[in-house]
Amino acid sequence: MTDDAGPALSLILPDEAATARLAEALAAAAHPGDVIALRGDLGAGKTALARAFVRARLQDPTEEVPSPTFTLVQTYDDPETDALVWHFDLYRLEAPDDALELDLEDAFSDGICLIEWPDRLGGYLPRGRLDLTLTISSEAGGRTAVLSGPPHLLDAAKNA
Repeated sequence: MTDDAGPALSLILPDEAATARLAEALAAAAHPGDVIALRGDLGAGKTALARAFVRARLQDPTEEVPSPTFTLVQTYDDPETDALVWHFDLYRLEAPDDALELDLEDAFSDGICLIEWPDRLGGYLPRGRLDLTLTISSEAGGRTAVLSGPPHLLDAAKNA
């Protein structure tokens, strides 16, 4: 959770379409400087949510959004703000200091960041971020999402 988070919001996402709707709502509300930390086990839907977010933000449902598992980061030009959308997958990061080579300072100050495996950043993970944890839930028939962080993103998620 963020260091200054308010109450958590819990959502049931019964299918991939619901996950995409959440991503689209967050994409519409995000602005440069926002960081979204995506947590969850392998297969929980972090990359699917990030793909839907990028496509919605770029207003291009056919945009190719490869997983940055091997490259560690992919960037996309946001046509609305001229900012970059940064999609990090830090699963293979060995130490937090290794992330400094990924232009984190630029990403956090001027971009919109989606970070899979954010705990690999250690103390470099910024405060004021949105923490979004996805969990596969057989009871919910899909997955659950627990969010905490900036009110403008939580409000968007409530309306997803």
